[in-house]
Amino acid sequence: MTSDEVRDGVTLTNLDQPLFDDAGATKRDLVDYLDAVRDRVIPVLRERPLSVVRVRQGQAPFMQKNVPSYAPGFVRTVTLWAESSQRRVSYALCDDRRTLLWFANQRAVEYHPALVHAGDWDRPTHLVLDIDPPSAEAFPQAVAAARLVGRALADAGLSGAVKTSGAKGLHVFVPLEAHTTEDVAAATRALGVRAERLDPALATTAFIREDRGDRVFIDSTRSGGATVVAAYSPRVRPGVPVSFPVAWDDLDRITPGDFTVHTAAGLLRDGDPWAALMPEPQRLPRDLIEEGHTIPVARVQAMHEGKRRARARRAPS
Repeated sequence: MTSDEVRDGVTLTNLDQPLFDDAGATKRDLVDYLDAVRDRVIPVLRERPLSVVRVRQGQAPFMQKNVPSYAPGFVRTVTLWAESSQRRVSYALCDDRRTLLWFANQRAVEYHPALVHAGDWDRPTHLVLDIDPPSAEAFPQAVAAARLVGRALADAGLSGAVKTSGAKGLHVFVPLEAHTTEDVAAATRALGVRAERLDPALATTAFIREDRGDRVFIDSTRSGGATVVAAYSPRVRPGVPVSFPVAWDDLDRITPGDFTVHTAAGLLRDGDPWAALMPEPQRLPRDLIEEGHTIPVARVQAMHEGKRRARARRAPS
């Protein structure tokens, strides 16, 4: 079998090279997987500014936001201001098979779309809560914390879909009707706090890691210009796990390692569980939004608290 080939007009090279250390997979495995799931993954990437994590041989993984100048003409782009880097960035829009194959050939393993569509910057399509356990071994606790989020959603008259993060935790997505970024961020904070209140010994919204102890972190900061790894995206981790949709009732029967570039496509058969499990877009309750606006933004609060603690450490005893 040759190491190079052409698919849909895209030249694919060095396909038999190892993907990265401890991947247990080749570049061909990545390309074949993404091509096999293209009809599921492209819909969650389409029209969304895209960041990718690439792995060049002999180099550390890196996140790429700006489309390189050598990108082919069929790769559509959109330019917008990136708050994190304080500059204008030309993001790719991965809307078709050719673009996905081109990214795969660039050794783009992870796909992190924005929570907004291009041209509609202030209307997030989903509210997201990231369930982050203290270790991979604590995945059962992550499941329990996700169920707290599910209860908080139900109490607010909302529902969501859940997927493995492809790392050690879970992501809960709530599809939305039109709301501003500020209101979605506020509602996300309120839901995180409400879930934490249900079992503060299990879950925490503490942004500062040392304040969490062995509790599961409910991260409510994925809003605004944030990205979240896409459903079906591989991750740069040993074994190349995949972020995979799971029914709420099945959470106790799975582990993140069940879904990899070697297994995930076969598990899908002809289905698209992310689309099937996702509820219809919902309107956020006004009381949830109002509560959230009274809760400090976690990153800002953590920054000020970090400075305060640093001053305290420097102060003479």
